[in-house]
Amino acid sequence: MVRPYAIKGKKRKKTEEKYDREEDENEQVQVEEEGPSIEKPTEEEDEAGADELVGIPIAPSDKKPNKTGLVFVLEKASLEVAKVGKSYQLLNSDDHANFLRKNNKNPADYRPDIAHQALLAILDSPVNKAGRLQAVYVRTEKGVLFEVKPHVRIPRTYKRFSGIMLQLLQKLSITAVGKREKLLRVIKNPVTKYFPVNSRKIGFSYSSEKLVKMSKYVDAIGDDVNLVFVVGAMAHGKIETEYTDDFIAISGYPLSAAMCIARVTEALADKWNIL
Repeated sequence: MVRPYAIKGKKRKKTEEKYDREEDENEQVQVEEEGPSIEKPTEEEDEAGADELVGIPIAPSDKKPNKTGLVFVLEKASLEVAKVGKSYQLLNSDDHANFLRKNNKNPADYRPDIAHQALLAILDSPVNKAGRLQAVYVRTEKGVLFEVKPHVRIPRTYKRFSGIMLQLLQKLSITAVGKREKLLRVIKNPVTKYFPVNSRKIGFSYSSEKLVKMSKYVDAIGDDVNLVFVVGAMAHGKIETEYTDDFIAISGYPLSAAMCIARVTEALADKWNIL
């Protein structure tokens, strides 16, 4: 008899979603614990994949744990890394226009500065400094989801911001200087699993037929409801999400993401008497 041999071929690579595995380890620890839940200090995973945010301190804030707060989600952020020449870079329309055209891509779609301006508008707001911001989530055009802690200080200049985003998307997490806390980390989809209980999800679009005045809109929402605002961080287009409860327009004119966020935080500051 002839011994059968398997035909060798190329093995298919399994594409898995890349994210910081720390949350999976924490879930396993909670399942293994028996009896009443007691908080125990757990060792964080090896930090070989995390770099320090050099020169970026943690911003102080007055946390209000017993009060409702808000969450921001930036959808379709143009944050894509590619190898340009001999190094990996965060693609943008100014520096990589020729590279993008050679690869049959529209340079106008690569605007990471929009996400930069939006994050600065959120983290600089009095609502955040008063401790009412619970979390910020950013989902890129490629579907990568990462979390930004409310007390982190995002670099002011685009060049430094670009370097931080490049590190984050490659290393999956970034820690603060001298501490083990992860200020930015890539997390597992979907984003809805991280929303607080009893939350109202609100999306924004200039094309929405429901035009509202932001101050009156937030005043009509009860004080016991957590607010989740979904803002597009792309150059043009419309966010398409299935988890939003309401879809509104807050101006008769197209607004940038940063301007939209400024109107939202200003209305909430009035609602919560934050000066």
